[in-house]
Amino acid sequence: MTKSMTGFGRGEFADEFRTVTAEIKAVNHRYSDITVKMPRRYAFAEEAIKAVVKTYTTRGKIDVIINVDASAADESDVQLNLPLARRYYDNLATLKDALPQLHGEISLSMIAGMPDVLKSAACAEDEEILLKELTGAVHEACRRFDDMRAAEGEKLLEDILLRNDLIEKTRAEIEEYAPRVAEAYFNKLKDRIAELIGDSALIPEDRIVLEAAVFADKSNITEELVRLKSHVQQLKKIVSSGEPAGKKLDFLVQEMNREANTIGSKANDINITNRVLILKAEIEKIREQVQNIE
Repeated sequence: MTKSMTGFGRGEFADEFRTVTAEIKAVNHRYSDITVKMPRRYAFAEEAIKAVVKTYTTRGKIDVIINVDASAADESDVQLNLPLARRYYDNLATLKDALPQLHGEISLSMIAGMPDVLKSAACAEDEEILLKELTGAVHEACRRFDDMRAAEGEKLLEDILLRNDLIEKTRAEIEEYAPRVAEAYFNKLKDRIAELIGDSALIPEDRIVLEAAVFADKSNITEELVRLKSHVQQLKKIVSSGEPAGKKLDFLVQEMNREANTIGSKANDINITNRVLILKAEIEKIREQVQNIE
C-alpha cells in the first residue's frame, strides 16, 4: 500500500491511576528520524517507544509527544532517599573545602533539589507496568497515524498514476510523429537547394538523401522512447507492489526526466519539443508527489 510520510495520530490509555496520552506527527524526511518528548521520569521507555513507531513507518521526521496525568493516583506519599542526600552533602562540603575562594552555603533547598533525593510514589512504580501503558497509547496513536497516511497515500497514488498515463499518451504521440521528422527535413533541404540553384534538374538528389540520412541518425529517439515506456510500466509495478516505494520512485522519476531531456535535445522538431515540455511538466509534478511517499 502506498502511504504518505505525513500524518497525525492520537492515542490514549487510562486506568484508575493515570491517563497516558500519545500524539505522533510526521513530515517528509529522507531517512527515519524519531524524536520522543515525554516527562523525564519515563525516559526508560524511550527506546521501546521508538521500536513501536518503527513497526509502522520506515521513513520520515517523526515526533512522538507523551503526556501523563497521574493526578488520580495517590502521590501524597513522597519518598526521601536520606543516604543519597547525605552523600550529596558530604561531596558538596568536600568541594567547598577544596575551593575556599568560592562563597556560598550548603542549604536544605539545595540538597532537596538534587536528583532523586525526593521522589513521589509514582516514580517508584513498576517500570514494566508503566512501559505497557506507555506503549499501549503509542500503538493506538500509530494506528490512527497509519490510517491517515494510507488515506493520503491513496490520493497521491491516484494523482501519480493519472500523470503517468498522460506521460505514456504523450510518449506514444511522439513515437508516432517521429518518423516524419527526417522526411520533413529532406523536403525542406530539397526546397532550399532548389531556391538557391533555380534548376530542379541540377539538384544533387543523392547528396540530399545522404544529408537526410545523417540527420535522421542524429535525431533518432527510438531508444529513448523505448526506455521511457519501460519506466512508465515500471512505475505502475512499483506502486502496486505494496512495499514502501518512495526511494525507488524518486530514482525512477530522475531516469524519466533524463530520457525526456535527451528526446528534446535530439529531436530538433518544434512539434516534438512541445510534447517534451508536456512530458517534463508531468514528470516534475510526479517528482513533487513522490517526495511525500514513504
